[in-house]
Amino acid sequence: MPDTPPLQAAFGQPTNQALGCGFPVARVLVLFHAGTGLLLKLLTAPLRSHEVAQAGGTHDALQPGDVLVGDRAFGTFAHPAVLIPRGLHGVFRNHQNRIVDFRPRRPHAVPGSHLGHAGRPRSRWVRTLSPSDQRVDWYRPQSRPHGLTTEQYGALPRLLRIRELAYRVNRPGFRVRSVTLVTTLLDPVTYPADALAELYRAGWGVETDLGHLKTTLGMDVLTCATEPGVLKELMVFALVYNLVCVVMCEAGHRQGVSPERISFVDALRWLSSAPPGTPLPRLVINPVRPDRIEPRCQKRRAKKYPYMIRPRAELRRRVRDQQLTP
Repeated sequence: MPDTPPLQAAFGQPTNQALGCGFPVARVLVLFHAGTGLLLKLLTAPLRSHEVAQAGGTHDALQPGDVLVGDRAFGTFAHPAVLIPRGLHGVFRNHQNRIVDFRPRRPHAVPGSHLGHAGRPRSRWVRTLSPSDQRVDWYRPQSRPHGLTTEQYGALPRLLRIRELAYRVNRPGFRVRSVTLVTTLLDPVTYPADALAELYRAGWGVETDLGHLKTTLGMDVLTCATEPGVLKELMVFALVYNLVCVVMCEAGHRQGVSPERISFVDALRWLSSAPPGTPLPRLVINPVRPDRIEPRCQKRRAKKYPYMIRPRAELRRRVRDQQLTP
């Protein structure tokens, strides 16, 4: 966003950038509908904040029985504990700080008691469902999680029944070889481990949706100079994105393919150029490309200018001094 005092106060900038040498950056939490790609909720927060503190703001867009899929940032005690009373479910990757041990009747640590031992899982074994699938009871953390008030923290249960499962990733090019999931879907017959693994894997399609928002539509750089203006600008991007998704859903229905197979760029081009009343044509269908492997690099070269690491006023003064030097 533009480097203005109101935006600096509202969102802040990366800590490795000196004052006057960077730009304010907002943290954005988005909720997408898995079947259509529609954007259901968009929340902003300061850069130096955590997504889980904003997670509760997305729950009002969900209906009882819905399943929320997210990465390891949301696999904490508090988040599933808030979902369950609302009739919601979650499938998340296990948080990197939580120890998971699939040995039956293994010892565990009890937070805040003399039974606490380093290196042991802070969960009580309940039942083994398979060698890498089990039900456990998580203990409520001793410290209040971010995003919860004292009253909300006090209302959390002392123990939370959770299912932990792990599976191997044997696809060439994938960085991760083993994934551990935590979920509130406890029944292994109704919700097999393979189906949950595939659900979590399909959830990474959200990266494509984010790419459409930030890169195709250009939401990665905003132009408004005030916080209300930034929020309005983000809402316009969300409206345009959802309009394109509606066109993709209609085209997919007519052409007999799932909406994500329809080209987002082609749908956007038609919306941008078609005169009013023009019937929807056949749009480009992307080929099936499962498990694509792409290098994490850019082909287009950046211009060879140095980065601004000093305030603009200081750099201007240096240029003037150089010009005055005989």
